[in-house]
Amino acid sequence: MSRPLIGITGAHERGWLMWQLNRLAVWRAGGKPLRVTPQTSRAEIAKCTGLVIGGGDDISAELYKGEATLAVKTDPARDMLEKAVLAEAEERKLPVLGICRGAQMINVLRGGNLHQDIYAVYAGLKKQKTILPRKTVSLVPGTRLQHLLKGEERRRVNALHHQAIDRLGERLQVAARDEHGMVQAIEATTKRFLIGVQWHPEFLVFDRYQNELFRALVKAARRFRAPAPGAAPGAAQGPVL
Repeated sequence: MSRPLIGITGAHERGWLMWQLNRLAVWRAGGKPLRVTPQTSRAEIAKCTGLVIGGGDDISAELYKGEATLAVKTDPARDMLEKAVLAEAEERKLPVLGICRGAQMINVLRGGNLHQDIYAVYAGLKKQKTILPRKTVSLVPGTRLQHLLKGEERRRVNALHHQAIDRLGERLQVAARDEHGMVQAIEATTKRFLIGVQWHPEFLVFDRYQNELFRALVKAARRFRAPAPGAAPGAAQGPVL
């Protein structure tokens, strides 16, 4: 069976470790990874039938009409890239997995907003930044995410973020929260594969449950075809029937 092309977004000059780990996760799941940065051609991106919107720098507050209250590192070129590829994915109904920043970007582009500093919002929250699975999240019963993670009520995950989802975007629902009530995962309210997790499953290489996220993405991507050669960017191509 041929491997579907899975685009993995990231910064052009940073995030090399995240790219390599996401690349490995997609390949192990049966996909063919493509590194997507602001320098990648739209023609190459259009060949993808699934997307991983990866982690990295904070999203520019202007995208969700917020005020930049922190001295954060942003990447406007990447913001515009992901805004474009997610818009095209919406049109083609492609499967998407958002990771950390990626989950936040999905929410923002569906009209939601973000907490710019979780430590100013959630009282008693201890500062935690680790690639190890030391945070416990509770999965919302009946969600696609809970099903993918084998019906468990709780999972141990890592934490590398200082921003988080505040108001949900359109046609999205919460799929997981932590002990403070902070949103830790979102997903589409429709049948489309559109999941965003606040943690980094690519770092949890030996967690077979987290690997299910990539396997499910690749499985969904196999149902789609790339646009025909010469088709205009954004040309809709539905699932292979």
